[in-house]
Amino acid sequence: MKWIFTPILLLAMLTGTASASDRVLVGDFSSGLESGLEEWRERSFNGKTTYSLVDLNGESVLQADANGTASALYRTLSIDLRETPYLHWRWRVDAIFDGVDELTKAGDDYSARIYVVKRNGLAFWRTRALNYVWSNHQPVGSRWPNAYAGGNAQMLALDSGPEMVGQWVTHVQNVREDLREAFGIDIDVIDGVALMTDADDTGGTVKAWYGDIYFSASPQPLGLTHD
Repeated sequence: MKWIFTPILLLAMLTGTASASDRVLVGDFSSGLESGLEEWRERSFNGKTTYSLVDLNGESVLQADANGTASALYRTLSIDLRETPYLHWRWRVDAIFDGVDELTKAGDDYSARIYVVKRNGLAFWRTRALNYVWSNHQPVGSRWPNAYAGGNAQMLALDSGPEMVGQWVTHVQNVREDLREAFGIDIDVIDGVALMTDADDTGGTVKAWYGDIYFSASPQPLGLTHD
């Protein structure tokens, strides 16, 4: 029941507000400081994926280890997509899930996913969530409703299959445009960002790594400094 509860949980949390700037740093993992995880919270759906900062080839990144488990890290903060619509991150996985149907609950496992959430007051059934995923088999660019939550949670495949397994892949997405395409409405402000590596539905084992996550006013990558 992964997706039914995540939007409700986000509604229950106090929402921080990001100050207007050309960059909003959401996940500060490259600093190597455990304090960079203090603003993140964990929600377990079926056991706990282990999230930790590790040194990987001389750089600090967030590592996720899922062994038949599913839990998410999330931050509640307000991002004005009119000011900073571009979401930047990179990820890497060590495997995908073979022989699963991602359109069903039994196949709703992803080696890596990052998602954004827009709430609508207390009407949690109108909450929208857009998932950027490393798909197991769906073509890159394809979109489909989440098997648990239906149309209010849309999945968007940015990577797919085993071709890039073991390599870092960098992404920049215009979240405002992606939300408009996914839900047919203009969403100017989102209320939360989450990431998850999960393997509970398939009972498998997978590992992923995430680099820094930030929003910016430009699609061009920024040189990050740690405040």
